[in-house]
Amino acid sequence: MDQLLNDFSPGLFIMQTVILLVLIFLMVKFAWKPILNSLNEREEGIQGALDAAEAAKREMQNLKADNDQLLQEARTERDSLLKDARAMKDKMIADATDEAQAKADLILIKAQEAIQSEKQAALADIKNQVAKISVEIAEKMVRHELDNKDKQMKLVDDMLGDVTLN
Repeated sequence: MDQLLNDFSPGLFIMQTVILLVLIFLMVKFAWKPILNSLNEREEGIQGALDAAEAAKREMQNLKADNDQLLQEARTERDSLLKDARAMKDKMIADATDEAQAKADLILIKAQEAIQSEKQAALADIKNQVAKISVEIAEKMVRHELDNKDKQMKLVDDMLGDVTLN
């Protein structure tokens, strides 16, 4: 350290101080402003990016809220459509059941009418056959000269044995 103090030159010290001050002045004049401008631009860019990210975040939240609302509306509409479809299905089933019951009742009535008609026709046919048989019996009885009751009874029994109802 002694050697440094012995080698110290005030002219050199002043000259180096002046050069240092000139360099600082030049740095402030030409380099400091661009560096500060560059830092400010960078800071503004970062702040802009942060603001844009915040705006995007808010926009995403708004979109999510809108999507949730649309989803809820779609679910409500789906539930309404399903309810309407179920009601329509139940109505169609009830209508088909009523129509089938009406057709079944009509078929039953027609069947009963047909049975009644067949019954009347069968009774009329039986009456015709009984009348025909009666006429045949009377005719056979008249042909035979029947003086005797025993003969008449025997003839009636024979004829009844020959007759079969269809």
